[in-house]
Amino acid sequence: MSIQERTMDEARELLQTYFGYPDFREGQKKIVDSLLRGHDTLGIMPTGGGKSICYQIPALLHSGLTLVVSPLISLMKDQVDALLAMGVSAAYINSTLTGREVNDRIRAAQRGELKLLYVAPERLELDWFRDEMAALPISCVAVDEAHCVSQWGHDFRTSYLAVAPFVDYLPQRPIVAAFTATATPAVMDDILELLRLREPETFVTGLGRDNLAMQVLRGENKKEYIMDYTREHADEAGIIYAATRKDVDDLYSRLKSAGIAAGRYHAGMTDDERAASQEAFLFDDIRVVVATNAFGMGIDKSNVRYVIHYNMPKNMEAYVQEAGRAGRDGEPSQCILLFSAQDIMTQKFLIEQGEFQDEDRKRNDYRKLQQMIDYCYTTKCLRSAQLDYFGEVHDGTGCGICSSCTDDRELIDMTVDAQKIFSCIHRMRERFGITMVSQVLKGSRNKKVLEYGFDQLPTHGVMFNRSEKEISEIINVMVSEGYLTLSEGQYPVVRLQPLAVEVLKGQREVMQRVARVSASTASSRSSRSSRVSRDTSPSAVNETVFEQLRLIRRELAEKEHVPSYIIFNDATLREMSVVCPQSERDMLKIKGVGEVKFKKYGQPFLDFFLNQGGSSVDEPYDDYDF
Repeated sequence: MSIQERTMDEARELLQTYFGYPDFREGQKKIVDSLLRGHDTLGIMPTGGGKSICYQIPALLHSGLTLVVSPLISLMKDQVDALLAMGVSAAYINSTLTGREVNDRIRAAQRGELKLLYVAPERLELDWFRDEMAALPISCVAVDEAHCVSQWGHDFRTSYLAVAPFVDYLPQRPIVAAFTATATPAVMDDILELLRLREPETFVTGLGRDNLAMQVLRGENKKEYIMDYTREHADEAGIIYAATRKDVDDLYSRLKSAGIAAGRYHAGMTDDERAASQEAFLFDDIRVVVATNAFGMGIDKSNVRYVIHYNMPKNMEAYVQEAGRAGRDGEPSQCILLFSAQDIMTQKFLIEQGEFQDEDRKRNDYRKLQQMIDYCYTTKCLRSAQLDYFGEVHDGTGCGICSSCTDDRELIDMTVDAQKIFSCIHRMRERFGITMVSQVLKGSRNKKVLEYGFDQLPTHGVMFNRSEKEISEIINVMVSEGYLTLSEGQYPVVRLQPLAVEVLKGQREVMQRVARVSASTASSRSSRSSRVSRDTSPSAVNETVFEQLRLIRRELAEKEHVPSYIIFNDATLREMSVVCPQSERDMLKIKGVGEVKFKKYGQPFLDFFLNQGGSSVDEPYDDYDF
């Protein structure tokens, strides 16, 4: 057996011992192998795909220290808490520590007592810190959320540009590994260049996650939908993202008034208020958090069952990151985007008020926004649309569970309406936006229409039987399907594409699923959206037993002062409720129950099944002695 094979065997043993999994996922295996062979590595993996394991296991096998560059305090704390719970020596250095605590952790690293040390990228810019790190045997620098290094990514942070100079400052260059969940080809090129990876091996694991049911809903009463959904899923953890602080505060107040255990999180709150809200969510003291996009990056809470976007996000990268916080434990979960035309105006305002005012950056932001709008109007599989955006090759087969794949409405021939729209755009010389085109087709006689003489066009009023909003919706769908395109910028102009010319010449038909607008239909759709993929567990799972296991877990978590998912995640508890383990050997066969965790947490769960004779029970079990 080669050294490489023996090392991978050792890696699998550590994975079982500490994490309770018999083998790596396919994407993880390739990255771990690359790092163990000493190669710089770039790993693109979906949120919940197990990125951290890819550098944590090699860290245990490397002789020196693995330095992890992490952007948020909450991310560091989550990772370190989880590692300490498994018996792995790890620590973090951030602004929450005193000077003495920082020195103590650096001294511990010097004594070889730590295998992983988490730091913020800003720390790498400090001369004294670089000098301290230069004295340590650093075997690997792992850069988490590596997309932050690119100004073309969705979360650019100038501090990430300090990583490469820091690595160059070290007396002996360590392996450099970079990880992110979302990166377009342009962002990947930036990561490789700006982090100065040397002859790197790059691995892209498919972004599609089978357990996530993606939905885009248009025309909903958003506030009513949020209230109804959270009531129906009151026992599940969820995140609701809103674009503005005002919307966050309003939704939070409504949920609290309705008696729903909710919290909020945005930049207008104090640090203590945000920390308290986040901790309450992590510890399951509240079930749902309403937040701006400031919340969630790096939050490793595994049992989030739904993520609802109250507004359309600014780009696809942000959406995939935020939606991907649902179902990190692999259990079926909902990702719902509530879209309205007003969302477009909100995001344009935020772009204009943004930190980056140079024209190239703005132009890029507007281009990404239009791609997000296209996603909201597309009729093809939503998972396929995401993969297309990130340049991933796929077979075109629909996921079968998104709102497009489950849309059972009858296809309608829209060719005549499409020809009217395309003809109008052509006659208007392809110089105006969707709103003006819709007004002309509707037959408006407002000041601008008359000023340009558009009331004299043959296409003026040819769609008088539809509202301007309906016409705009149809045009947006045509854009998303490639018949039309929009110029970049704050005021995009709609233009014809070659496909539209074929339609005008009668060489191609246009088929669409037309939105239903009746109240009964909207109610039916809302009800259907809450039922998609809600059969979240095998039929063998006894829900009563599962809830009793959750109670045991909660008691242990309170005793240990850690979030419940640090003990065991929901997927592990569900498997327990099916297996009904009767011995330590049975427990260790359950995914997520490693030797270290069993010794630390496993006995109360095993005792529960032994006390029940291995059978499922129907009566509550609430008197376990901890």
